[in-house]
Amino acid sequence: MKKIIAVALVLVTVLALAGCSSKSSDPNVITHAQYVEKALDEEVVIETYVQAHQSWWDNKVTVYAQSKDGAYFIYEMAATEEEAKKLTPGTKIKVTGYKSEWAGEVEIVDATFEILKGSYKAKATDVTKLLGTDELIKHQNEFVSFKGMTVEDYGDGNAFAYKNPEEKSDDLYFKVSKDGKTYEFCVEFYLTGKDTDVYKAVEGLKIGDKVDLEGFLYWYEGANPHITSVKVVK
Repeated sequence: MKKIIAVALVLVTVLALAGCSSKSSDPNVITHAQYVEKALDEEVVIETYVQAHQSWWDNKVTVYAQSKDGAYFIYEMAATEEEAKKLTPGTKIKVTGYKSEWAGEVEIVDATFEILKGSYKAKATDVTKLLGTDELIKHQNEFVSFKGMTVEDYGDGNAFAYKNPEEKSDDLYFKVSKDGKTYEFCVEFYLTGKDTDVYKAVEGLKIGDKVDLEGFLYWYEGANPHITSVKVVK
């Protein structure tokens, strides 16, 4: 009887460990740490989770993705319009593409994907204290937050600027400061268009406002976060 119980306990333990394992069954899939070590232009296969994506067009969609061990920017991934609609926040995907870099932004290009079972939504990591440091780039493409920032004059007494000032559309740019240093952030139109809360919030900013921000830590010749949430705080 004791032997039967012991065998049963072993089986339960094995099954429990199997259920907890997050390792892919595909030997070609790499971790984020291995992705970082890959050379540019090398093929990469990853499993990750959609956090957001830009507007679909021309059978392509640009995805912000993140796993517990790191984040990815997947540029113009091949997808039909119907496939793109399935890439809701939290969706697990397997991506095959090539590691690339543009203006400091490390990304995956020429990618294809398949949807897998599983779900994960990242919580924003507060990187306020890392602004202006070499440590910030280690969080590239992650969903992050910046706390207690001060809105600065973007120019001519305005708190922000339109990329297309004639039509008052396209990307929005604004500057915020912390501890005497000023940074430029962006509301990416193809991610968060003019009908979104964040777009309207930036249009309503005033110089001197204190704000908490969230977004994806995109990189363009330095940190250029794509902001998805702006909250004015007292």
